[in-house]
Amino acid sequence: MAFDIAHTALLAMDCQAGIVSIYIKDGGFIERAAGVVKAARKASMPVVHIQVGFRPGLPEVSRRNKVFAALKDDPLRQKLFLGEGAVIHPALGPESTDIVVTKHRVSAFKGTDLEMVLRAKEVETLVLFGIATSGVVLSTLVEASDSDFNIVVISDCCADQDSELHTALLTRLYPRRAEVMTAEEFVKALNVT
Repeated sequence: MAFDIAHTALLAMDCQAGIVSIYIKDGGFIERAAGVVKAARKASMPVVHIQVGFRPGLPEVSRRNKVFAALKDDPLRQKLFLGEGAVIHPALGPESTDIVVTKHRVSAFKGTDLEMVLRAKEVETLVLFGIATSGVVLSTLVEASDSDFNIVVISDCCADQDSELHTALLTRLYPRRAEVMTAEEFVKALNVT
């Protein structure tokens, strides 16, 4: 697959230190993800980091939201999104040329200015990876597909605690809406050394 770099952006999603510490049990994930980010930067492809974040007291979180409501009453879980736990994993960035978008929901688009940034940069293709495969990656992929973006998912830079669901999404659902490739295939396609 060839990429039109001028119209493509890489989205590294929810790769914050606290989240990585829970989902990633091997060093290979971070190494692969860092390689993808480095290759994108070297090719002059915009790199966008999507992070989860909340104001003090979590006013963005409704008790009706099953995913985030438990955070309101659990100071330990809140630490994932405060201080050292909230920062993007240092192996990934961000660097001064990267864009950082903070979200308050699962999708990278919901309630953020991500689409405005992408349209301003005339992005047509999104390259996605992140944590979790059944969370931010799925929600962002569906919304991006409905917004007529071309989509690529870096399969071995996605992680999920449910391995069966992770595999089903990457092999059955995602190929219906996106190209699915490995980190090595992505770096090779960019042809940067």
